[in-house]
Amino acid sequence: MPIHDQGYRRYEGHRVPVGRAWWTMARMHLVTAFKRRWFLMLVFAGWARFLGYAGFYVVGPVFIPQMSTFAEMNPQVFRNFLNGQGFFVFLITIVLGGLIADDRRANALQLYLSKPLTRVEYILGKAAPLLILILGLTLVPGLCLILLQIVFSGSVSFLANNLFLLPAITLASLIRALLSTAMILALSSLSKSRRFVAVMYAGIIFFTLAMQQVLRGITGSRAWAAIAPSNMMDVFTDWVFRVRGPQPVPVYVAVLVIVGLIALSAWILERKVRPVEVVA
Repeated sequence: MPIHDQGYRRYEGHRVPVGRAWWTMARMHLVTAFKRRWFLMLVFAGWARFLGYAGFYVVGPVFIPQMSTFAEMNPQVFRNFLNGQGFFVFLITIVLGGLIADDRRANALQLYLSKPLTRVEYILGKAAPLLILILGLTLVPGLCLILLQIVFSGSVSFLANNLFLLPAITLASLIRALLSTAMILALSSLSKSRRFVAVMYAGIIFFTLAMQQVLRGITGSRAWAAIAPSNMMDVFTDWVFRVRGPQPVPVYVAVLVIVGLIALSAWILERKVRPVEVVA
């Protein structure tokens, strides 16, 4: 009867440098998501809206000059585009709401947080897919709209006259992505059910909108808009795009609410993830 040596064997595989494990996790979530046909359709629907804007405001007036009278390209177009993309951002967010909840249900946090994967890398690995997908539906198409306008107009005069659009699109997209990602991950860390996480997130978004309407009707004050994260994103986005008009609250209140929500979400993540970290 042969005897097989079960002693130490040197690892001959590829060693991933310390600090890159988060990307392995993030890539796995992205690959898994894009394997679902309905998820691909959702992403395509978000980009189909971009194609509609590009055709109406950029390509249409080039081939049909009469369209230029009612399809004028201006900063408001980009603001409206990002505002409309919020619907697809919401859907993407709730679809990926189980990023941490699934690990809690399977008791996989102890495994993930064993060395060399740290708590920060774990959270980053969960946040990166959402950030990439949300920015891919807001920042990337927004910048592509500007690029198409330059290409089809054959001039950079529009961008030169509205140079603030570049930081405005970047900042509005980034803050929206950070807020949505932070909130859904915090909620995901509180539950073991991805469905319950989706319900909680949708409840926060829509319940706060309904409550501010009720409180505004009772008190007559528009300041109650501060309790709704969606309203605060609208106020902040209007400010970065220099949209003039009355706002329910000053922009600094919107910034404080957004920063507060992100900080609260970070605190929840720190509290819920740390207790199961494996200490070497």
